[in-house]
Amino acid sequence: MFTGLVETMGTIVQRLEQPPGCRLRIASGITAQGAQLGDSICINGCCLTVIEINGDELDFEAGEETLSRTNLGKLQPGSKVNMERSLAVGDRLGGHYVTGHVDALGTLIDRREDPPWANLRFPLPVSLATQVASKGRIANDGVSLTVVDADSDSFSVALIPHTLEVTTLGSRQIGNSVNLETDVLAKYVQRSLGIQSANETTDHANDQKGSKH
Repeated sequence: MFTGLVETMGTIVQRLEQPPGCRLRIASGITAQGAQLGDSICINGCCLTVIEINGDELDFEAGEETLSRTNLGKLQPGSKVNMERSLAVGDRLGGHYVTGHVDALGTLIDRREDPPWANLRFPLPVSLATQVASKGRIANDGVSLTVVDADSDSFSVALIPHTLEVTTLGSRQIGNSVNLETDVLAKYVQRSLGIQSANETTDHANDQKGSKH
C-alpha cells in the first residue's frame, strides 16, 4: 500500500530484456535508503519488488502483463520514473490509499499552462467513469491528485509547482501516457452498489414469477 506522495524521481540505468518480461535497474536516490530485497516499491504507480541492490541502484522485474498494460513497457535508459516506498504502519497518510495496481493507461489530451501551475486533462475509460468524481482522488503515474472535474469520458487535474518540479508529470506532453489508478474506496462502493442492484433485480423477477401463480 502506498500514499501517492512521490519520494524521488528515479532514472532508468539499464533495461535487460528477459522474455516475456524485462529487468529494470533504477538509480533510486533516497528511495534506496534502507531498501531490502523483497521490498515493494511503487514505480510510476505500479508496485514492483526489489530483487537486487547495488548502492542507490535497485533492480526490479516487470512481467509481460505489466509491460503491456502500463507505461513501464516504454521505459528506456535515461527515462525518469516516480518512486515511493510502501506505507509503514504509523506513517502519516498525506495522499490517499494507492495499491500500485494500475487500472488503465491514460493519454494526456490537453495541457494548459497557468504559471506556475498547469492543468492537465486525460480521457477516462467508460469502465472507470463511476469511480472518478470532482474533488475525489486519483493516482496518475503514482502521484496522488485531486480531480478538478470529471465527465463521462475524461477528467482534469491541476498541478501545483511542487508537483511539476518533483514528479514526471511536469514533463508530460500531449500524447504521453500515464498509469491511472482510481480510489480503492470508489471501487468498493461501485461493487457494493452493483451487487445490491443485481439482488434487487433478481428479487423483483422472483416476485413477478410468484404473482403469476
